[in-house]
Amino acid sequence: MLAENLQQVNANIEKACAAVSRDPGEVTLVAVSKTKPVSMLQEAYDAGARVFGENKVQEIMDKYDQLPSDIQWHMIGHLQRNKVKNVVGKVAMIESVGSLELLAAIDKQAEKLGIVQDILLEVNIGGEEAKSGFAPESLEQAAEEAKKCANVRVRGLMCIPPVAEGEHGSLPYFEKVHALFVDINAKLYDNTLDILSMGMSGDYEDAVRAGATMVRVGTAIFGARNYTI
Repeated sequence: MLAENLQQVNANIEKACAAVSRDPGEVTLVAVSKTKPVSMLQEAYDAGARVFGENKVQEIMDKYDQLPSDIQWHMIGHLQRNKVKNVVGKVAMIESVGSLELLAAIDKQAEKLGIVQDILLEVNIGGEEAKSGFAPESLEQAAEEAKKCANVRVRGLMCIPPVAEGEHGSLPYFEKVHALFVDINAKLYDNTLDILSMGMSGDYEDAVRAGATMVRVGTAIFGARNYTI
């Protein structure tokens, strides 16, 4: 069943790409495996998944050594500064960098390890107080600060839009973030940014149509999550 789910998600991505004349190879699927046991992650891996997203540092640490070494781990949840040391150098990408303080902490830890850590800048596109991320109007300043960090490499932007109202409700937010991505990329990065991470199980097809190069899909692959663990 899990392999079939993964196949269906990939087929939906291909269909969404075809609708806007995009190459499906431009879109990376992140299998969001939070709360799921190692056995299910292994099953997804065997079905072809190679990029996995986790919300909690402890889950990454628990699963890291139990699964194949060629997995690319993405930290997609809120990262506390006191836990930065546990993920820098272990994860391929920290997607949820939404404050200058967190940016500085990641840069400092990466410097200690003698590495460059790939990150995405998180945009709070809906201006929601309960969510982290840079406000759209402060994103350019944040990107400029990130460029000064010798041990951090900004690869692009990430967003989690407000809960959608009605079909295609997330689409306007995705389009706004895509516009920000294009603007920041041209102004500050000479069009070298290559990742726009947006879209989850309920709206990833709209995200692809709006220009996402990375989608984070959990429930549509693994089924409903158990939040009691």
